[in-house]
Amino acid sequence: MQASAPLPLIVAITGATGVIYGVELLRILKTLGQPTHLILSEAAGMNFGIETDLTLDEVRSLADVVYNNRDVGAAVASGSFRTRGMIVAPCTVKTLSAIANSFTANLVVRAADVQLKEGRKLVLMVRETPLHKGHLDLMRRAADCGAVILPPMPAFYHRPKTIMDLIHQSLGKALDQVGIEHQLFERWTGHGHDKPAQGSLHVV
Repeated sequence: MQASAPLPLIVAITGATGVIYGVELLRILKTLGQPTHLILSEAAGMNFGIETDLTLDEVRSLADVVYNNRDVGAAVASGSFRTRGMIVAPCTVKTLSAIANSFTANLVVRAADVQLKEGRKLVLMVRETPLHKGHLDLMRRAADCGAVILPPMPAFYHRPKTIMDLIHQSLGKALDQVGIEHQLFERWTGHGHDKPAQGSLHVV
């Protein structure tokens, strides 16, 4: 009996600083053979020009399917379209607010809302600091609805040597939430064990 293909993972990239998280997530998932459906917000497109040397076409080429953020009739807008879940990397406070309030004015928020109503994993890599009480309240409300709030806060016990080591550790935590195996960082095995080798870690 032939094994069924893995369900697609939705990746959304919004306009917060840190679009490299979304790009690197797409690259990792492509390496791992995990199909991806990508939604780019309009502000994310602007940030690629500010923070990277990538064109939008280069980013889109990393995904299996790409949707227009205004296409609220897309496949991922329906709960009957099965997915593995969704990661928003990075997630703006504006997007967080819309998700927390079920304000489905675009495809990013509609797809996120679908994950919540269907009981699927929704991981929000919220990028903002410092946080005021309104931000924290939005996180609480989204979490109460079932979202996982996962700001990119890297650990240092694995002795990162490069910026990409830090990015990979945060993305590894996000992939853990949606059940995708990876070797993006050295996992903690308890105090007193051998220290992890220094140097960059790579996807295998």
